[in-house]
Amino acid sequence: MDIKILVQQFCDHAKYIRGLSPDTTYRYNQVVQIFCNRTKIRRMSQLDDSRVKAFFVTGRTKYKWKPATFISYHNTLNVFFTWCIKEKHISFNPIEDIEVPKLTKSLPPKLTKQDAIRLLEVAYNYPYPYTFLRYRNHAIFATFIFAGLRRQELLNLKFADVDLENLTIFVRQGKGSKDRIIPMNYRLAEILKTYLRERTRLKKTCPEFFTSLNRDMGFTKIGLKRLIEKIKEASGIKFSSHKLRHTFATLMLEGGCDIYSLSRMMGHSDIKTTTIYLSASAEHLRGQIIKHPLNNM
Repeated sequence: MDIKILVQQFCDHAKYIRGLSPDTTYRYNQVVQIFCNRTKIRRMSQLDDSRVKAFFVTGRTKYKWKPATFISYHNTLNVFFTWCIKEKHISFNPIEDIEVPKLTKSLPPKLTKQDAIRLLEVAYNYPYPYTFLRYRNHAIFATFIFAGLRRQELLNLKFADVDLENLTIFVRQGKGSKDRIIPMNYRLAEILKTYLRERTRLKKTCPEFFTSLNRDMGFTKIGLKRLIEKIKEASGIKFSSHKLRHTFATLMLEGGCDIYSLSRMMGHSDIKTTTIYLSASAEHLRGQIIKHPLNNM
C-alpha cells in the first residue's frame, strides 16, 4: 500500500473520527511526508528497522534536531504506525524500539515586565498608515499579554466571544478541543473597546473579532506573522506569540495569582504543565522565600 494514500486516510480518521484540530492533522501529514522523502520509502512493504533508525540518526546529526524535535517526530510516527497496525497494513511498529533522547528542562522564554510595557507602547505608537491598524494591532498584543491566548485561539476568536460587559473572553475549542473562559482586566477591556469603535466605524461585520484592514474577514495567520516581524524590528525585542503567552503566565504569578487559577486560564490539562512557570518567575520565588519562619531573626 502506498504510504501517501495511507497518510491521507490516517489524517481523515484523525480529523473526522478523533476530532483533532486542523493544525494537528497538518503536522501529522507533514511529518509522514518528510519521513517518506528522506527515507525514500514509498510503500509499507519497504519498511525496515535500519532505514527507520537512519532517519532519526540523520535528524540528530545532519539536521541538528533538538530533543523536543526528535520526540515530536517519534510521537507522530508512532501514532501513524500504531494506526497502520490497527488497520492491518503492517504487522509491527518499526519505531517502538527506538530510544528517545532525554528532554532538557529549560525555562520557558518570556519578556520582562519592562519589555512587555515597551512592546505595547511600540505597537500603539508605530507610524501606521491607517488609524484602524493602530488600535487593532495594539489590541492584538494586549490580548496576548493580558489574556495569554495561543496564536490560533486569538485568530479563531469570534466577535460574540468577547464580553466586555462581564469582562470575559470565551475561548472556543482551544488546544485539546477544550472550551474555557478567561477573565479580562479593566486595562484590556479599555483597549478592546477602543478597537471595537474603529471596527464599527469601518463597518466590519464578519464573525471574527480581529479583522483584516481591506476586507471584511478575519485577520490571517500570515498577517499576524508579518505584524510580529514588523513590531520585533521596530522595538528591538525578540519575541513570538508563544513567548507572549509565557510572559502572561509569569507576570500573573508575580502579581500573586495562584497556580490553580492560572492553570485554568492557560487551558492546561495537567497542572504540572503550569508549574514550570514557578521556576521561570524569579520575582515570585523571591516573594515566597521571605516566608521562611527564621527570616526575621
